[in-house]
Amino acid sequence: MKYLVLLFLFLSLSADKDYSLRFAHGKVTDSTFGEVLFLDIKPYPEDLKVTALDGGYALKKRAFDLPFDIYARAGFAQFDEAGLQDDIYEGTLYLKAYWNIDFLKNRVRIGLGEGVSYTSGILYVEKKEAIDNNDNNSKILNYMEVSVDFDLAKLIRYKPLDELYLGFTLKHRSGVFGLINDVEKGGSNYYTFSIEKNF
Repeated sequence: MKYLVLLFLFLSLSADKDYSLRFAHGKVTDSTFGEVLFLDIKPYPEDLKVTALDGGYALKKRAFDLPFDIYARAGFAQFDEAGLQDDIYEGTLYLKAYWNIDFLKNRVRIGLGEGVSYTSGILYVEKKEAIDNNDNNSKILNYMEVSVDFDLAKLIRYKPLDELYLGFTLKHRSGVFGLINDVEKGGSNYYTFSIEKNF
């Protein structure tokens, strides 16, 4: 953990802020995507977790002269399957847009990402949901994430932590109602807490 903190502090010395690096950790939820968006997070019977590392590059800052940034992002995640099966690994590739809201000398970013997810195996939660709904499984699914981040430097008034964000992210995999590999109802929702640095 101390090496992660040192990495974030080192990256803060760069001035361009075109790149970002995010570390996230969280758990699966029994809630639907919509329920999680409204913070109705139901516990899942099994203790399934995810740890993820994502990197991004800013394609456009202040797009359309609005406080709107667009990033190309890629990530790697490990899903801890709690001994129910071997751990699963995931690669993601996606575009993410951030809306920056500045108020009272603070900044909040609301992010929406869309892309593709590939896993090394079928996640336990997705396997169980497919069985319950007589649905299909797939390693390749649509990937979506929604995030809310707070700029720590502005929050605690400490300039060296500029553009170091603490946040909440919802990781969502689905077949988009059967559009991808005939997965109609299957998928998964993981909520994570994250730390992200722009450098």
